[in-house]
Amino acid sequence: MRAFLGPKLDFDWKIVTITIVSTLLLIVDAYYPITSDKYWDRVIFYLVIPLLFTILVFRENPRDYGFSLGDWKAGVVITLAGILLMAPIIWFLGKSEPGMADYYRPHLNGLPWNTFLNLIGWEFFFRGWILFGYSRKFGPEALWLQAVPFALAHIGKPDIETLSTIFGGFAFGWVAWRTRSFLYPFLIHWFISSFIILVAAGVLG
Repeated sequence: MRAFLGPKLDFDWKIVTITIVSTLLLIVDAYYPITSDKYWDRVIFYLVIPLLFTILVFRENPRDYGFSLGDWKAGVVITLAGILLMAPIIWFLGKSEPGMADYYRPHLNGLPWNTFLNLIGWEFFFRGWILFGYSRKFGPEALWLQAVPFALAHIGKPDIETLSTIFGGFAFGWVAWRTRSFLYPFLIHWFISSFIILVAAGVLG
């Protein structure tokens, strides 16, 4: 029987839990809204539930998953640099890609609160829970591993944006890795998301 089954499978139960739960949360978010506001759904699915698993199931401190200020001095510098770098790129894409305007114009109402709610959990989910959970077993390879579901979750958005997300996800992951906090990639992502809406909707320029 042992010969038929092959080598023993020795799984890390926390890696398995993070993989299964994160996959199911992405699917449930897409198919089964639980409130009348998709932004609050994102907070519940991607912030509240992973935090509950961390505290109640893993019996760990959320700080170990990037839920802290981390290296705030480096974080401030990297955040400002990221914003300055991305602003002209976002401006160009928002003005030159018709698909951006069509997709993002309806998101103008409620800005920037809607983008805050949309991304605070999203960033903890990818750049906190998955990244730091995976890094314990896979080391820096976790930077690419967390970028894959992040990129796939963008399918349905404008193609130029979706094609870039495997690299953007890695970059956001590196910021979290360097600062030991999901806060700084969140701030950069919050700026990018809010700015692209304003540019694509024609509010700026």
